Amino acid sequence: MFLEVIDPIAFQLGPLKVHWYGIILGTAALVGLWLAIREGKRVGIDPEIWMDLLLYAVPVAIIGARTYYVIFQWDYYAANPGDIIAIWKGGLAIHGALIGAILTTIIFARVKKISFWRLTDVAAPSIILGQAIGRWGNFVNQEAHGGPVTLDYLESLNLPQFIIDQMYINGVYYHPTFLYESIWNLMGFLVLIGLRRLPWLRRGELFLSYFIWYSMGRFVIEGMRTDSLMFGDIRVAQAISILLIVLSLILIIVRRWRGWARARYGEGDQVQP
Repeated sequence: MFLEVIDPIAFQLGPLKVHWYGIILGTAALVGLWLAIREGKRVGIDPEIWMDLLLYAVPVAIIGARTYYVIFQWDYYAANPGDIIAIWKGGLAIHGALIGAILTTIIFARVKKISFWRLTDVAAPSIILGQAIGRWGNFVNQEAHGGPVTLDYLESLNLPQFIIDQMYINGVYYHPTFLYESIWNLMGFLVLIGLRRLPWLRRGELFLSYFIWYSMGRFVIEGMRTDSLMFGDIRVAQAISILLIVLSLILIIVRRWRGWARARYGEGDQVQP
């Protein structure tokens, strides 16, 4: 049986190897930037704001994603320190990226004197769509998959042959959990686009809705994966997902109750700082 497995290296320029993983993540960032600029213009945010924010947030997010991953895989990286910077092999944790990006945005928003919640509301659909695209980088690297399945199971999903072939790893077929999460995130993108059209939506609630939607899917899908970051017997991503859902719901309720969410989605900073 001959399977057409995708080479993780897209092309090579002399000694420089360009990986599909990097190309896909770069594409995800550019698509997200384009969407944020487009929606930002509609609600009165200068496009240069997004260019400036991306300049700071992306490097910090990558560092945060890698640091988070390395911390929870320290036994391996302590023995293989040269691999700590080898991000082209995979190993970027989305929760670490979010921590880095959020901290950067908080500081950026204060410096630029623009509402953090206003920025993150506009960015929320871009973030989840970027995640939907980015999961295909895991697909190419044959990582972030689930447990073993049969060929019949994969064929019953009516998947394209190239996905089935790529899920054949070391003689075993695996759950394409990257695909499950990509589809869930794409659905989340559509949900967020719909939510922002609702007249009762308050500032900050679209961003918090992103956390709720993403975390619900991540909790379920994480339970299928074989490469979860662990803290003892606990899957870290599942614990973080529950925490984010609870905190997001609490923030939505408290911000309304305390009158901290008077402005509606898309309204200018003159309504609420």
